[in-house]
Amino acid sequence: MLIAMIIGLIGGIVLGFTLDVSYPTEYSFYITMGLLAAIDSILGAARSHLERKYNNVIFITGFVTNAILAGLLAYLGDRLGVPLYYAAILVFGGRLFQNLAVIRRLLIDKILAKKDEAIIKK
Repeated sequence: MLIAMIIGLIGGIVLGFTLDVSYPTEYSFYITMGLLAAIDSILGAARSHLERKYNNVIFITGFVTNAILAGLLAYLGDRLGVPLYYAAILVFGGRLFQNLAVIRRLLIDKILAKKDEAIIKK
């Protein structure tokens, strides 16, 4: 599953750089907020996969809901003249670092466990 996620990510990056997709510059801030939320969802899915708790329905609904919520916060804040997008940056940015830290620890634990098994087998 993790390999499929990595292949999908690489494929999306390649498509993003090769296709000539343009959008009005006034939407760039909203798209950025949606991307931040989407990346948070992807790292959350990778974390739950490593913890063996992954659920596809939770991932898809969280991915879409988080992206829409971040975009709506940015839009609403823009209309009200209040920087509500800071809430999205704070929450999703913090969760990005938290998920990345947990993923790093899980991967290190797996590597060390395999190393210990190899030592015990000798």
